[in-house]
Amino acid sequence: MCYSTTLRKKEKEIERMTRKSFQVPFEYKPYYRANGFTHPNLYIIKMDEPENIYPAMWGLIPQFGMKDIPEFQKKYNTLNAKSETILTSNTYKHSTTDKRCLILADGFHEPHEVNGKSYPYFCHYMDDSLFYFAGLYTEIDNEFLSCTILTMPANEQFEQIHNKKKRQPLILDTEFESDWLRHDLNPNGIKELTKVGFTTKEIEAYPVSRDLYKREIDTNTPLAITKVDYQELNEQGSLF
Repeated sequence: MCYSTTLRKKEKEIERMTRKSFQVPFEYKPYYRANGFTHPNLYIIKMDEPENIYPAMWGLIPQFGMKDIPEFQKKYNTLNAKSETILTSNTYKHSTTDKRCLILADGFHEPHEVNGKSYPYFCHYMDDSLFYFAGLYTEIDNEFLSCTILTMPANEQFEQIHNKKKRQPLILDTEFESDWLRHDLNPNGIKELTKVGFTTKEIEAYPVSRDLYKREIDTNTPLAITKVDYQELNEQGSLF
């Protein structure tokens, strides 16, 4: 699962690092935490415009959900898509063919459970650089975009972090970023990429405030990335 992401860098910094351009003027603002359940915009690069960055509502709306989007969102959670089933799922299979995307981020949160209690862990590259999640998107009324982040079975590191459901978002290695957007990528190639495409860069993970789970406070602040030392986690022993 990946229901919380960060993108703290400024617009010009992102454009310089990615060599891509934001296409909606004055819309982007850096954030310490985007909570997927509020359906904020994430920032994506589409297959047909690989040099441009667009906002896309987090939570993919398939064709059959576009007649009544609020009702669809009540019934379905499409913040994440299981990479193992995207080619057969009625919700995602149409996007998998020609609406794959890269989703910009520089961090995300995963839950770690100890004695029935959940602790959010902030995960990011050791050098705090940008990365791309593998994603899918749809176009709504030829005007708005929606997207979902692909997930995959957890590797050895994320089995320890996300120790209940043992999933992780599919962060693409730089070697495979352009491949994910290729128009000639066939189903077998898609399957292979979702299995072997995870980044080889080192990821740091540490616990942050459990206030991230509270609805009544603003968590789009440095609180979302500030390390917290929990006695109960120290007693359990370090994950790494």
